[in-house]
Amino acid sequence: MSVPVRVVTLLVAFAAVVAGAVFVVAHYIVGQLPTVDYTSAASGGQVNVVLQEDPQNNSSSVPDWVSYYVMKPGANPASQSSWIHTTLFKVPANTRVNVTILGYDGCTPPRNNYWTQIQGTIGGTVSLQQFKDTGKPLGSTVVTPTINGWAHCAVGHTFAIPSLHVFVPVASPNTTLFNNNACGDSPCVSGPYAMEKFSFMTPNHGGAFRWQCFVPCGGGFLDGNGGPMATFGYMAGQMTVVK
Repeated sequence: MSVPVRVVTLLVAFAAVVAGAVFVVAHYIVGQLPTVDYTSAASGGQVNVVLQEDPQNNSSSVPDWVSYYVMKPGANPASQSSWIHTTLFKVPANTRVNVTILGYDGCTPPRNNYWTQIQGTIGGTVSLQQFKDTGKPLGSTVVTPTINGWAHCAVGHTFAIPSLHVFVPVASPNTTLFNNNACGDSPCVSGPYAMEKFSFMTPNHGGAFRWQCFVPCGGGFLDGNGGPMATFGYMAGQMTVVK
């Protein structure tokens, strides 16, 4: 077999593997998860998306995996029925997405202090406030361009959309309160948490945009990069933008 033929054969084989992987993700991973549709809730060029991240989840197969949840549009965050165990959501194109993340999980220092910087949000900042329990603030709201996870144990996970250059470290609750009274029943509606708010713009075109946590939070997996960190429905997800 000539070299050009071998190269073509290898390229075809590689393309087949990639196509197979895309099919598996689309049909067996993404296809089994519900997508929370926020498009009808958009108004005035803006839409509100609410997430929470927990130290565990309500899955019977891997209940000890850390996980994100997505809130139904306009629901009450204090009700467990308001939360969907998924990491898939849909928003309109050319829209300001106002994100609120309730961080119930404890801290894990980022591997690089670069990841403590807020990137890609409107204004380059987030609004952050700590809570002792639902509706019980612990201190005032702070607007900041960084959440220092090195000098202080203050970051639990991240929310990042690499293709849109959005990267946000997600704050963890007060360490003492978390150690003494962490939420143990997901989706969490009680216990200490950090509430973080930020905004970004969706592109003018539609598409599927992967988002995930970049803190190695897959305990028990090589370098922490497997398990929940690499799995849709837990610490990796997809934002679908519709034109």
